[in-house]
Amino acid sequence: MTTAATGSPRTYQVRTYGCQMNVHDSERISGLLEQAGYVRAPQADDTPDIVVFNTCAVRENADNRLYGNLGHLRPVKDKHPGMQIAVGGCLAQKDRGEIVRRAPWVDVVFGTHNIGALPVLLERARHNAAAEVEILESLDVFPSTLPTRRESTYAGWVSISVGCNNTCTFCIVPALRGKEKDRRPGDILSEVRALVDEGVLEVTLLGQNVNSYGVEFGDRYAFGKLLRACGEIDGLERVRFTSPHPKDFTDDVIAAMAETPNVCHSLHMPLQSGSDDVLKAMRRSYRSERYLGIIEKVRAAMPDAAITTDIIVGFPGETEADFQRTLDVVREARFSSAFTFQYSKRPGTPAATMDGQLPKQVVQERYERLVAAVEEISWAENKRLVGEPVEVLVAVGEGRKDERTGRLSGRARDGRLVHFDAGSFAGSIRPGDIVHTTVTYAAPHHLNADGAPLSHRRTRAGDAAEAGRSPRTPGVLLGLPTVGAPAATPAPTTGCAAH
Repeated sequence: MTTAATGSPRTYQVRTYGCQMNVHDSERISGLLEQAGYVRAPQADDTPDIVVFNTCAVRENADNRLYGNLGHLRPVKDKHPGMQIAVGGCLAQKDRGEIVRRAPWVDVVFGTHNIGALPVLLERARHNAAAEVEILESLDVFPSTLPTRRESTYAGWVSISVGCNNTCTFCIVPALRGKEKDRRPGDILSEVRALVDEGVLEVTLLGQNVNSYGVEFGDRYAFGKLLRACGEIDGLERVRFTSPHPKDFTDDVIAAMAETPNVCHSLHMPLQSGSDDVLKAMRRSYRSERYLGIIEKVRAAMPDAAITTDIIVGFPGETEADFQRTLDVVREARFSSAFTFQYSKRPGTPAATMDGQLPKQVVQERYERLVAAVEEISWAENKRLVGEPVEVLVAVGEGRKDERTGRLSGRARDGRLVHFDAGSFAGSIRPGDIVHTTVTYAAPHHLNADGAPLSHRRTRAGDAAEAGRSPRTPGVLLGLPTVGAPAATPAPTTGCAAH
């Protein structure tokens, strides 16, 4: 794919908003464009030939942010004939033709179900000199059948399912990503092995509701089996997953986490509210006692487990007593951290039209009290680790002050952020390497290790980072469960927020 004027390859940028599913989808988008001959533009390049916005419809003011960014690009595009703008993701799935109506300089709009069509839609829009809008109502090809340009040499997302069968009243995801579709375990493990072969040390199994995995092929214990199977892959040092739903959490998953050495003792399990009345209004099919019971079992099996969560403040009808119950559960659960959100209306969700919408100032005041409680607990939990040894997978971009402080940063096995002094290993530690050190200081959101590291292990992931090479995996074929006799093998094709 070259520019007519210079004959050089056309360049692209992907700008991502939203959850881990969107981040992973953007890796697929990048892989597709590079397979089609496009070259990634430097982040500082203000005039790439293609700009793709991968959007979110869950975050507050997502549409305002998109249209603001599209507005800033309009004069740039006017000055650079041939530049194209594409909008995909959840907001594109929701707004459809509205995007082109409000921003007629957009060339392509594609949804969550047809990422693989993007290169064709770009070429068609250029040939026809008209906008192409293609939104499918169901999955075209499973995202993992598409080529991928991975963003990290040492950690990778692996999608085990897409879509969601839950009906939470505040969430629009099922309407935008559809019903849950599960990949076959063999296909997932093939992708994990392909990443490990490229040097990746850590894999995160990703799904809208990972622990309901297996619903399509009738095995409610499939997720625990998948975790154990990951434990048998040589070279895979860390396995994580996000996000499970409390209603589907089974004891066999806890056992698999505790008994599989490379499965990290970290669990992100959304609470949303500690009030049973609010959980009922949210249509969350568990109650606080059930939630706390899961945490109790996790800590009994893995006393060192770090548990994180999501909490929404100010849901319609939430009383002060309801909010106090949330604070009670937070104090009892003792989360290592929490993603806290102020409820905001999402058009198209049942909660948006419920009675009892709370004034902004009430929501804000409760939010501030919640954040204070969470930080008090997370700081206390982190202080317990001072003096303890910690294994750090060295990362890129985790420490915004590293250059000024002279530290490096990475993640402990339990997911905590660690800033550490390289000591005598300074200059030889690469992203993707493993460092063992000792915690010397704790803050609410991170740990410091300012003593000399105990050890440094060079890894294949570090070699890849030093060489400037990131994993590029081809599409991994999908065996979606079917009913009845197997269909004929299809011809090869060319070519999603926690709950």
